[in-house]
Formats: sequence, C-alpha cells, structure tokens
Amino acid sequence: MLPLAVVAVILNAMDASPVWVLITSAVAMIPVAGLIGEATEAIAVHAGPRLGGLLNATFGNAAELIITIVAIREGLLELVKASITGSIIGNLLLVLGLSMLLGGLKNGRQKFNRDKASSDGLLLLLAITALAIPSLFAQSGQGIIDDFDVEILSLGVAGLMMVLYGLGLIYGFRLEDGPLTRPSAELVVHRQTWSIRTGIIVLLVSAIGIVWLSEILVKHVEVAIESYGLSEFFMGVIIVPIIGNVAEHMVAVGVAMKDRIGLSVEIAIGSSLQIALFVVPFLVFLSLALGNPLTLVFNKFELIALIGGVLIAVLVAEDGEANWLEGAILVALYLMLALAFFLLH
Repeated sequence: MLPLAVVAVILNAMDASPVWVLITSAVAMIPVAGLIGEATEAIAVHAGPRLGGLLNATFGNAAELIITIVAIREGLLELVKASITGSIIGNLLLVLGLSMLLGGLKNGRQKFNRDKASSDGLLLLLAITALAIPSLFAQSGQGIIDDFDVEILSLGVAGLMMVLYGLGLIYGFRLEDGPLTRPSAELVVHRQTWSIRTGIIVLLVSAIGIVWLSEILVKHVEVAIESYGLSEFFMGVIIVPIIGNVAEHMVAVGVAMKDRIGLSVEIAIGSSLQIALFVVPFLVFLSLALGNPLTLVFNKFELIALIGGVLIAVLVAEDGEANWLEGAILVALYLMLALAFFLLH
C-alpha cells in the first residue's frame, strides 16, 4: 500500500475530490505507520531490553502523535480530544478484545502475569481519573467556569501527569518488565536484520511521510465530514486511532494467536498508559506554542467511553486469565461505542 502515499500527494496537487484525497491519504498512512513501528523495534533490539523498552514507550504512538499535532495547528481541537479518547478505548477494548477473542478461540484459556496486569491497570485508572478531573470540575454548575482557570487546571494536571510518566520510566528503566516500558525484541516481525543506522533512517523518513500525509488528511477532513454527514467525534474516536495504530494492533492480535496473550495485554495497556501520561500532557503544552490552547475538558460522551472502557478492561484483566468470551465482551462494547459516536452529531 506504500504507493498510495504517492497517489495521495498527486491527488492533492491536482485538487481532486476531497473525499478521495482523504481516503487515499488515510490508507497510505497505514504502511508508513507500520514502518515507524518496525524501525523503532529494530533500533530497540540493538539497544537492549531496558533501553529498548524505553524507546518503544516513547515512539510507540509516533504516527498518531504527528496527526494530532497537525490537527492542533489547524485548530481542530475537538478532533484531537476525540482521537485521544479513541486511542485509549481502541487499545483497551478493540485490540485487547480481539486478542482475547481470537487467541481464546485458537488456544483456549490463556494466562498472563496477573501482578503486572494489576499494577498497570491501577496506574491506568489513576491516569484516567487525572484526565477526568478538569472535565468534572469545569462542567459542574458550581465548578470552575472561567476559561483562564480551566486552562491553568489543565496545565497543572498535564504537568503532574508528565512527572508521573518520568518517574514511571525511571522506575521501569531498572526492570525489564517495569511500568511504562514495553517489550522490544519479541515484537520485531520482519526487520530483525536492520542495523541501528538503517532503523534511524527509516524512522526519520517514515516520520516525514506521516507529517506530509497528515497535512493532506487534516486539510480535507472537514470537507469530507460535511460530504458524508459524519461527525467529528466519529472521525476522531474511530478512524484516526485505527489509521495511526493498525500495524501495532495487528502485532498484538498476532502474538495472542501464538499463545502469547501476556504480550498482547502489555501492548494494549502500555500503549494506553503512554497516551494518557505522555501524549496528552505533551499536546497540552505544545498547543500553547502553536497558539491553539488545548484544555483537558472532555465532553460527557467521551468521559463515559473513557471511564467505562478502562473499568471494564481492568476488571477483565485482573484475574490473569483470558478467554474468548471476555474478548467478545470487550469487542462488543467497542462496537456499541462506535455506533453511538457514528450517530452522534
């Protein structure tokens, strides 16, 4: 699908139909985002398990981060917040659900590290609670209503979340399976022979490609939304996260079918933690520099999706066992939310 990137650039230059430009640029992002993941994994293998886990935690959501930065620059703040919501529930419900469903159908009941899943789940609950604080206090009738105060609260929460992220990395750097670090050598599928130099070059070129395609996608997203009557919430919650993370999602499901469900759980929860504790605070501070301040005030629909999705996923993973029925429950909940956001205008 890589040639589609060239097609998207040509269609954009020819001022073709915005819908076709949007579709081709979105599909073209999938293999380019996959190259970012493979390059990161290749570098991580040479760097060792601890530093490799740190690299995976840092660059695991690079493609989606680039898309949201471009969207912030264009002032599409609601799309950005929706994509944050979609990334978290996508990892916890769709990816984890499909992993448990397909892995369970093929291998039966699967077990994973219960203690690590519980500790990561607790940290995830903390992260989601922190994200919800500005929303709950700002949306209350007697709460914080001044725009400047809401922005100060968002910056304060974001700053403390980044401190927690840094502390988690410091703690996890001493452990091969610590919080906020993700497996490295086990994830490489195709590019085990890449050198560090090759990995860095591919990473940089792929990142530039994602930036270019993101510019095209964001430029046409509003026109496409109006043409098809889709809501900005649906684009952000469902479409953008899938585009940015589909390669990693396929890896998580694939390893579950190979009876390594523990790795799938770490990918799903670890990616959600990184989004909540690093990507979101980073975007809050970066938005100030871009002149479009992003606050952590999510609407009630996004809050319901976030809190409900996290609670269900944590409860499912708490016993250290996975089966196909639990996977079906998670996937069904994701589809329910997807349908609701599709109909929301």
